[in-house]
Amino acid sequence: MSATASSGLKVLVVDDHDVVHWGFRVMLSELSWVERCLSARNGEEAVALTRRHAPDVALVDLFVGEESGPQICEQLHLAHRGVKVLLISGAGRISAEAAAACGAAGFVPKDWPAADIARAVRMVGLGMSMFEPDTAATAGATRPPLTPREREVLELVATGATNREIAERLHLSPHTVKEHTSSLYRKLEARNRADAVLRGQRMGLLT
Repeated sequence: MSATASSGLKVLVVDDHDVVHWGFRVMLSELSWVERCLSARNGEEAVALTRRHAPDVALVDLFVGEESGPQICEQLHLAHRGVKVLLISGAGRISAEAAAACGAAGFVPKDWPAADIARAVRMVGLGMSMFEPDTAATAGATRPPLTPREREVLELVATGATNREIAERLHLSPHTVKEHTSSLYRKLEARNRADAVLRGQRMGLLT
């Protein structure tokens, strides 16, 4: 069962670099919806902490020393079926198909802004998947351009603003905002807010 916003998320960081542990723990500990942040430096530690604390989300590097992140992902699921794994990497990439095959709920690069990584953690914790759109497919696809107003709405969606907050910010009715979001989702071929933000980032639509 996914943790609710009121109970908070327990997050496990699995990486063999001290700087990464420090950075993620500082970032995540400041968020009101994170109940606890744990860290492991190898698969064995990660499995032990997962069995002991049952984290909601595990941030797992693609390469943890000599270990494979996808293999650690599979081990974590055996230790606690409820854990959702978000694969991360500073250099390598993994396809959505390969990540899903090992049970991961998403993949994000480490060079994303902290706010975007935090948003991805929360989305995964709430049961959503977070995969980057295929770069080649996105580049080759021909889609209707977003209107200036749709671009404004997308920028505010990326900040985590609700439709009501967007309406107040842009001096529009909530119904009009809903029409704009529906239109930009259709143009970006996005399934939801998180997917729209990911696609917007890959297409250079977000500053």
